[in-house]
Amino acid sequence: MTASDGEGPAGAAGAGVADVRTVRVLLADDQPMLRSGLRMALAGAGGLAVVGEAGDGAEAVDLSRRLLPDVVVMDLRLPRLDGLTVTRRITGSGLPVRVLILTADDTDETVLGAVAAGATGYLGKDVPAEELVAAIRTVASGGAVVAPPILSRLLTRMSEILPATQATAPVLDALTEREREVLVHVAKGHSNAEIARALLVSETTVKTHVGHVLTKLRLRDRVQAVVLAYETGLVRPGG
Repeated sequence: MTASDGEGPAGAAGAGVADVRTVRVLLADDQPMLRSGLRMALAGAGGLAVVGEAGDGAEAVDLSRRLLPDVVVMDLRLPRLDGLTVTRRITGSGLPVRVLILTADDTDETVLGAVAAGATGYLGKDVPAEELVAAIRTVASGGAVVAPPILSRLLTRMSEILPATQATAPVLDALTEREREVLVHVAKGHSNAEIARALLVSETTVKTHVGHVLTKLRLRDRVQAVVLAYETGLVRPGG
């Protein structure tokens, strides 16, 4: 799933000079060599700047508060404080910092735990460098990214445990028809630009609709919106 929420990406300005904001990244992993490799990969991408490195969870929380990076790229297995605890502390503090999990642990329970903790990105450590760079940019712009194999597995699991009846569907009554339509696109992992093209409207209009959906349904971000769309039966795996 790759998408951006109501804030949307920082884009190029019309026919003028592109106003591209550098994405500030904090790396959190207990392996110095892995951090070094990530730093080099991100430095070569352009538009990304590694502003700090943390070797344990407590340091990751401290640096997030002091440096206010756009994105923390973090392993779950960290000394002192584990990645899930770090994620909860960062997202629970209201900091303008988003968390992208980069780990070898992709069990369903761990992924769901990370999403519940507030992570908006979840990738395996075997992800190609260009996909990691794209994911960091998406998360920084307000989007959510889950590796396709992980997302496919989770949706299959959800389809098995969700009830056949749409007991929670009335929660969607607060949405207009167009907002429901936008929610369907969000649940299918479409970006704001893709939704705009499909609905023949501007990206600004899409961002407004997404913002209304999140506010009306009292959702934190697009990851929660996707989960709710499947829970209510608005979207079904494979649909």
